[in-house]
Order: sequence, then C-alpha cells, then structure tokens
Amino acid sequence: MRSAAVLLLTACAAWPQFRGAVQLVVAPTTITDTRGHMVDGLDASNLLLYDNNVLRPIQADMAMYPISLVVAVESDENSRAVLDKLGGSGILFAQLLAADQGETALISFSDHVTELVDFTSDPDDLTQRLKRMQPDGKGDAALDGLMKALDMLAHRRRGHRLIVLMIGESRDRSSKFKLPEVVDRVQQLNAGIYWLTYSTTWTRYTDTHVTTYGEIEDSKDKGKDRAKEETPIPADPPETDLLAPFRELAHLTKPNVADLFTRLTGAQRMAFLTKGALEAAIHDIGDEIHRQYILTFVPVPGQPGEFHKIRVEVKDRPDLKVRTRAGYWAIQ
Repeated sequence: MRSAAVLLLTACAAWPQFRGAVQLVVAPTTITDTRGHMVDGLDASNLLLYDNNVLRPIQADMAMYPISLVVAVESDENSRAVLDKLGGSGILFAQLLAADQGETALISFSDHVTELVDFTSDPDDLTQRLKRMQPDGKGDAALDGLMKALDMLAHRRRGHRLIVLMIGESRDRSSKFKLPEVVDRVQQLNAGIYWLTYSTTWTRYTDTHVTTYGEIEDSKDKGKDRAKEETPIPADPPETDLLAPFRELAHLTKPNVADLFTRLTGAQRMAFLTKGALEAAIHDIGDEIHRQYILTFVPVPGQPGEFHKIRVEVKDRPDLKVRTRAGYWAIQ
C-alpha cells in the first residue's frame, strides 16, 4: 500500500490558452467555507500556491472550460442494484456535469470493458443505454475501465477539461493494467478522477423493484377493492450470501484506488447507498467542477521524476478549506 501511495500524482499537459516555451502545472482547486459552501469571487491575488514549500506566482481562472466527461460504471453481478438506480441519470451527467458545450461518453467494466455510448451532448442517448444496462460479468476491472476512459479522453478537442466519473467499488479485483501504468496516463492527460463508491453487501438491500397485486394474474377477483390491487408488496428478498463478509475482508487487502486517484487529482470520492444519495452526489460533483479555480504556474526546477508537493492557501483566510491535487512529477 505504501509503494502504491508513493505513485500518487499527475503532472500537466497544458491547455492551449497556457501554451508557451515553458511547461505549466495545472491545479484545479476547490475552496469551501466552514459550512462546506463553495467560495466564489477570488482571484490570483487572494491565493498562495506552494510548490515544495516554495511560493510560486500563479494565474487563476474560474472553471469555465468545456468538459469532456467519461462515466465508467461497474457492471458485474455485485452491482445489479446500482445499475437499477442509474436509469434516470443520463440527464444529470449531460446537463449537470458536462453542461453547456460539454460532451459525455459511457462505458462499463466488469471482467472486460465495453464502450456503450460515444461522446454525445444528448441526455436521451445516455438515459436509454443506462436503462438497458444489465450485469455482464463477475470481475471488477476498475483500472482497465479507467484506462479506457483516459484513452477516449486523449482524442478529444484541445481546450477541454478532461473528467472521469467512476461508479463502482473502491478497489480493483481483476484488471490487466497495473497501477503505475494508469497513474502515468493520468499524468499525461491532466485528467480529474471522481469516484462514487458503494458497498456491494448493502446496496442489494436498497433495490426499489416492487410487484403490485394488480400485476398478478390480471386481477382474478374482480370484486376486490382496487386500492388493494395496487398495494405494493416487497420483491423477493435477495439470497443470503454467507461468504460475502469474508470476501469483503479479503478485498480490503487491495489498494483503495478510489482514494488514490481522487486525492492525486484533487477530486472527491463519495459513497452512496440509495438512489437519492447517488443523485445528490452527482449534483455536488457538478457544482464543484463548475466552480473550481483553475490555477497554473511554472514549476520549480527539479530532477526528472522528482515528486513535488502542492499546497494552496487563501491569503488571510485560514478558516477556508482548500483542496487541490497532491502534487506532480517533475518531467524536466
């Protein structure tokens, strides 16, 4: 775990508006008050950025760049209840996350990775495909899914912010790609990785499928009260998996890739259980990525491969909470 954590971070492929003779580091930065509310209206004069504890001059812009988003959904048997909750989320991905001028693609991952919807601005394309999603394997190749998302983003138009939203377990169980390869790819693209996680043990008990008396045998008894016919009855309870707790314990020995990638890119990992909590998390992520400050600066000279820690503060406002990427690897 220690060696995996050392691999943490991403450097910077500068966007067109920041091109020049010198490589720039790009650091999306989220600033909130004591109540967790986003803080707007700051500029470069209000912010202090330290690169390995050396104060650096910065440029600061609000997050107003078009977004290219890939939503990657775990689709193994453990995720059946989660797939049921995603049916109406297409409009949230397209209009809240990608938003105006943005584009969204959809992939799934289990034993293998499947491209479901190419980049689109039409929420109906996403919603229709999400409603048809079914479990298609038993594996959890999260790193393979993330690598596929990054490869898709690598071919998008320059000048877009590159975002991946992973929806799945927090640990990888069956990927062919190794962690250092994926970290390196994130570094090349300067992509932000958000992760919505859930417990496969508990989400199965939140499935909302119900059956009504009115759907059984087309109402044999016509004299029964209509209200009774429409009274919902619970679906059959899921079969108890006696080995599930032991598998969860074994799973915990694997690196928590959700924490690693969200921390290294300055994004967030959020957990959910219900459909309402899932939609609320998508709203929160959308609010964040559209109100971040995009900080850029010339890095401190260093040895290639040296890890530089980044810290951002708001001048004279120690009460504000600042979250940005953990750092970057020197490349020259």
